[in-house]
Amino acid sequence: MQKIERLKESPSQTAGPYVHIGCTPNFSGIEGVYPEDLGLKVRGANAKGDHITIKGTVYDGTGMALKDTLIEIWQADADGIYPGNDPRGPADPDFYGWGRTPGNQETGEWSFETVKPGRVPGPNGKLMAPHISIWIVARGINLGLQTRMYFPDEEEANAEDPLLNRIEHKTRVPTLIATAEGNSTYRFDIRLQGEGETVFLDV
Repeated sequence: MQKIERLKESPSQTAGPYVHIGCTPNFSGIEGVYPEDLGLKVRGANAKGDHITIKGTVYDGTGMALKDTLIEIWQADADGIYPGNDPRGPADPDFYGWGRTPGNQETGEWSFETVKPGRVPGPNGKLMAPHISIWIVARGINLGLQTRMYFPDEEEANAEDPLLNRIEHKTRVPTLIATAEGNSTYRFDIRLQGEGETVFLDV
């Protein structure tokens, strides 16, 4: 019988400074790789829909702000179309759908200028509430964490959302709902552990 050699899994390690060096070289002081770091602009000036700002801070289990985070977002445009190969039609050409930014190294706060997304089909064709997918890496996180940000002014859509309805402990649903701060700005703080721990997704 043939012996099958299987490769062993490499040991995991936390996302150290190399993440910023590789993903946001200009931010890290390495100039000339890109004119500007990829992902800083999620939309153009003429993107359709409501132009909004989303921002937040990642906190550890002790309540301390993490100051070396890297955040990526992915979302649909104002009509609920994802840029790229969406079979429902082309997305807004002035909307890019993806963004990446490091957190502020003094405060830990991150932010994006984007548009409020439309509703997109979910499982079994049911519409999902407007949301933004978020990926988080930082020192001390072995694997990037996935979560979602929903909007506080979409109560009816949120009540119908297939993912929000799958959360067994309803007291945790608010950890996925942003807070409106006025001037088309939404705050979405992410808590890794402890009281108010954000719901993370296994995707």
